[in-house]
Amino acid sequence: MFLTDEPCNSMRVLLAEDNPCSQELMLRMLKYMGHYADVANNGLEVLHVLETRSYDVILMDIQMPEMDGLEATRAIRRRWHDRSIKIIAVTGCNQKGDREMCIQAGMDDYMSKPVKREDLESILSCCQSHRH
Repeated sequence: MFLTDEPCNSMRVLLAEDNPCSQELMLRMLKYMGHYADVANNGLEVLHVLETRSYDVILMDIQMPEMDGLEATRAIRRRWHDRSIKIIAVTGCNQKGDREMCIQAGMDDYMSKPVKREDLESILSCCQSHRH
């Protein structure tokens, strides 16, 4: 039996978020839930990180500088066709049609800010059940 630093139900999460306050809040919630996350500040950083590391879930802010979450998601889906990475939209814009726009871009689900811990737990739980 091998012992690891991560619990067996832990997922590899990439947090794509440009706001330092939002990053801190999300990282604290993820750590509380037993998940460890890396941070990318924009869509270009997401694509760069994915070249060398794999993740179970990307929590993708929609509005980021240099490359937004929608464009980054489209690029991920074009490059990695198997859809093994779950991409969850996280956005402060909660307008009619936003969810559909995110799904059309290739995202798997949608959360609005401010993110509630219960919502994050629920979405990650769904991602986890699809992982096995």
